[in-house]
Amino acid sequence: MINPEYVEMLNHKDVIFELAAYANKRRAEVGPDNVFDFSLGGPSVPSPEKLHTVMKKLLEEEDAFSKHGYTSEGGLPETRAKIAEDLNQRFGSQFKGENIFMTCAANSALAHCLRAVTVPDEKILTFAPCFSEYEVYVKGTGCELVIVPAREDLSINFEEAEKMLDDKVGAVLINSPNNPSGLIYDTETIKKLADLLEQKSAEFGKTIYLVSDEPYREIVFAGTDSPFISNYYDNTLIAYSFSKSLSLPGERIGYAAVNPKAENADIIVSTFAQISRQTGHNGAPVIWQRVLAEVLPCTSDLSVYEKNANLLYDALTGYGFEIVKPGGTFYMMPKIPGGDSDAFMKKALDNDIIVVPGDGFLCPGYFRLAYCVPTERVERSLERFANLI
Repeated sequence: MINPEYVEMLNHKDVIFELAAYANKRRAEVGPDNVFDFSLGGPSVPSPEKLHTVMKKLLEEEDAFSKHGYTSEGGLPETRAKIAEDLNQRFGSQFKGENIFMTCAANSALAHCLRAVTVPDEKILTFAPCFSEYEVYVKGTGCELVIVPAREDLSINFEEAEKMLDDKVGAVLINSPNNPSGLIYDTETIKKLADLLEQKSAEFGKTIYLVSDEPYREIVFAGTDSPFISNYYDNTLIAYSFSKSLSLPGERIGYAAVNPKAENADIIVSTFAQISRQTGHNGAPVIWQRVLAEVLPCTSDLSVYEKNANLLYDALTGYGFEIVKPGGTFYMMPKIPGGDSDAFMKKALDNDIIVVPGDGFLCPGYFRLAYCVPTERVERSLERFANLI
């Protein structure tokens, strides 16, 4: 018998990938220059040349085992130590290599973090707008995802959060810089959240862990206050991916990090290896771990995303769209004029503008625009967006 849970999931496919597939079909029909696809959040800039040089050097080495063999359960010690050193130098933290666990990008890191600090039938609380796959990730833990509704400015709704943060909540999941809005929670917001979690942990007599999903950490625009969240709440676990910072989405490399001051920090990292056994994770790619050890803190040239953000924000707000200005990532979330999502999405597709409705991000009445595309395509799309208003 086929597991009915997964058969049922076939009825709830990822709308982002469905729209991306539609965009590919339209490109074949009308030509690639006539389709403006802002659906999929994949990097549009090349990996840094240093990364290519290091990879080439590694591939030319004779020692095949060092490139393709097994590692210890947490990953290569030198890579874990390098990541800890990089975090400490940039953010004044106190990580050691043993606080880092190498994973197959951020979704695997989230699977480890969420399973480690919750038990089935607990709740995991997060904030709208949020990544559409969170519900799938949380379902795998046996917990219930509880979503705090968004405020008008897409910031954390603390009034509702305090009501919903009851003694069944085992973890809070936060994503800043945020997919889908591009919003970054500033220092004041993170301090307020940390105070709330401290208060509720004391009230309930249990530790409420904060899981910080940070694949867009390096894509922060000029003048934006972007605090390192782990510095403000000891019981923080980090899920990170190099997919965006080094333009490596297909290589599936990232890590989970546990604040060394967290309660039971050592035990948490040790449990990650057991979670790997259960989920079939069993290690991140060795060759990419070796590359990271030599290229950090290098990143791709991420400046194009800010350029595209400014172009779109200035033009679209000029046309009459209401938008919370993004502080980072390569997303923004304009309001749908008039609020009729179905009509707006049809009109967008009629103009060969491919964007994602906000419903999947628990934010109906908005749409997500992923501007990780060449700048010239952004410029040519502006007339089409003017048609939509």
